[in-house]
Formats: sequence, structure tokens, C-alpha cells
Amino acid sequence: MTRPLRVVGIADTDSYVKWGAALLGSRPDAIDARMLVLETPLVVSAAQQSAALTGSGLDSRRVRRVAYDALAGALSRLQPDAVLLAARGPLVRVLARLVAAAVPSAVIVTGLPGISIPATRKALLYRTQCDLFVLHSHREVREFGELAVEKGFEQRFALSRLPFAQIGSGPTSGARSTDLVFAAQAVVPLERADRTRIARMLVAAATADPSRRVVVKVRAVKGESQTHAERDGYPELLGELGALPSNLVISRGPMARALDTAEGLVTVSSTAAIEAVARRIPVIALDTFGVEADLINTVFRESGLFAHEDAVIDRAFRHPEPSWLRDNYFHDPGDDDWIGALDESVALRRSGARQRHPPLVRRGGRLRDAWERKQVLGRLDRSAVGCFALVVGTPLVRVARLAAHHPPPAEPAIPTPIRPALQRSVR
Repeated sequence: MTRPLRVVGIADTDSYVKWGAALLGSRPDAIDARMLVLETPLVVSAAQQSAALTGSGLDSRRVRRVAYDALAGALSRLQPDAVLLAARGPLVRVLARLVAAAVPSAVIVTGLPGISIPATRKALLYRTQCDLFVLHSHREVREFGELAVEKGFEQRFALSRLPFAQIGSGPTSGARSTDLVFAAQAVVPLERADRTRIARMLVAAATADPSRRVVVKVRAVKGESQTHAERDGYPELLGELGALPSNLVISRGPMARALDTAEGLVTVSSTAAIEAVARRIPVIALDTFGVEADLINTVFRESGLFAHEDAVIDRAFRHPEPSWLRDNYFHDPGDDDWIGALDESVALRRSGARQRHPPLVRRGGRLRDAWERKQVLGRLDRSAVGCFALVVGTPLVRVARLAAHHPPPAEPAIPTPIRPALQRSVR
């Protein structure tokens, strides 16, 4: 019998720890998994990590925290067949260089933790050095594949059902399912006025029926970090509205637990909508602010899930159109090919038939590498070269961005030793 592949995941933020753990924990028959939670300025708190691991299938004893300086040594000791980089794009770019040096034989896998439509060039650019890119719907694979061809990226994509959105039979706790669950997002919508409007809608929904709860499911409390920085959290916004109905509550536990007592889920574009649909819980995708790429909700076109604030207050939840499902996250499980693609990639790497993807060709050399590392690690990068790169690189990036918008008539005089850093800063 072929032994399971040894795969080590590296993640730092709440959404990526949840996704990475669930992906690795979804196939214990094929993967011997461990996860390293990397200390970065946005690393999960202990409470966030516990919530992210709940129901993932990955034993918490196989998860440990590690500092960046100790990461290469940890990987060398574990000698994985593959490394899953479950992180934001700028951090993936930094980690891919480290993994390639620390465990040259390992296949580098990456992916995105939820709804990834529309496909973006940046997502591909940051993951250039990765061997396999896991996506979660036929539509995502198709759109990322088309974009890669258009932009000249050489990338292999593989399909997996969203690991924490497996088909179920509705709420599972046995409790009466009467909660309106709102899945909050850190940057959607972005403007304070729009987020305040949502807060008022939630108060109105709670007031309309005091016998049923409105649960505001948040990913972090004040002082905790998220994958995306949140400027205006819903607990604070709600607190500014005066006395709140007693049936309006804040929850920071796992989403799966919130859905256990959900009558329906409301969101703008959270992946929690896919989790709810998988459990046959009806959904409202709020279209108050439009349908556009910045809101990450274009994927719900033709789903039948869009509705306005009045529908939320009336609890007029919707089930998706059957025709939308197969192309969008609910394909036949037999279509999943990521384990086969991973197994093949590992075999080809072992045989020497497939070389590692090279990093993006760029100017700036080690100084650029150090600047990128300092950007994602912040104060946790205490290296002298990182501090020097930050001092030198930050003003150069500002100059480059200004030059990109207002190009001078002639090339500015820049000292030769620094020129590569500036040139590489412009993307």
C-alpha cells in the first residue's frame, strides 16, 4: 500500500488557518498532515486558532506555532513531500523562496480560502513559484486558467470541494433553528457609512421579531487580527446605535456552530454562504451596495440568492437555483482531482522529470527579497538587512508609484547601486 503523502501546511491568519487545516484534514487516507502556524503581525489568537481548527479534521496536536527564523529548520526536520502555503499573496511569495531553499525536493502547493471570483492577476503573480494551485469550483478553475494563459503565467490548477462546505442535511445540533445569522466581513463593504447601514438593518431585523435571535458572527474581537484589516467592526458600530434589542447577539465561535441553530444566513459575499448552502440552510446575499468585483459578489449572479434589506428584516431567505450549483462549488465530488495532481507532482519531482517553478524574474536581488520579507513580518523580522531594506526601499516605492502616475520627461538620476530596487518596485 502506498504511504500517505507527508504534507506540511504553513498559515498565519484566521481564514487561512481554517482553510488550510480543513483542506489537509479532508483526506486523512491520502495525507499525513501537519500545520505550522507562522508568527506574523496578523497571526491568529489562541481563540481564533481553536475556532479555525474546530471540525477541520486536523488534530490540534499536529498544529504548532513557529517563528519565521525557525521555519526552515522545522521544514528540514519534517522533510515533507509537499508544503501547502495557506497565506496571503505577499507572504506566499516570501515563503515559496524559503521552502525552495529549505526542502528543494518538496512540491509547493497553494490556494485561496474561499470565493475567488473574479480571478485576479495578483493572485497568480504572488504564487508564481508554486507548483500547484488549488481552487474550489469549475468556474474558478476555468477563469483562473484563462487568465493565466492571457497573462503568460505557467501554472497548474487543481479542483477540490471547499473542505469546510461539505454537503449536509441542515442544522445538526437538534436545537430549534430560528437564528438569523449575519456573516460579517472585514472589508466588504468597506465604507463606514455602508457598514453602519448594515448594523441598522440588523437592529431592525431583531426588533421585528423579538422571539428570534439575530446573531452577528464576527471573525475577531477588538485587538485580534484578521486576514484583512478591519477598520469598523460591527460590535463597535452596533454599540454606537444606543440600546440594542436583547435578541441581537455577537458570536465569535466557529461558523459551523452558528449555523447549527440558523434559520438562514445573511452576508454580502462571505464564503459562509457556501457553507450554509452545503447544509441546505437558505441564504440572502445582500445586494444593497451593488454587484461588482470589489464586493466579491459577482459569483452570485444567476444564483437566485440576491435580495435587499427588506427581505432580511422579513427573513425571506432563498435557496440557490439548481442550475447555478454545479459550476459554483457544488460539483460532483468525483470531479475533485487535487490529490491526484499532488501525487503526480510529487512523483515527477522525485524522479527528476519536473523541475521546480522558478521565482518571478525581477530586478532588485537580495535587497528586494529582504524588503518583501520585512513588509510581511514587520517587527518580527529583526535582521539587519531587513531593516536596511525597509529604510531604503520604502521611499523608493513611493517615488516609483508617483513616477508611474506622473512619468517625468527624462529618467531621474538615481545612484546605480539603488536603481534595481526602484525598478523592481514598479509592477
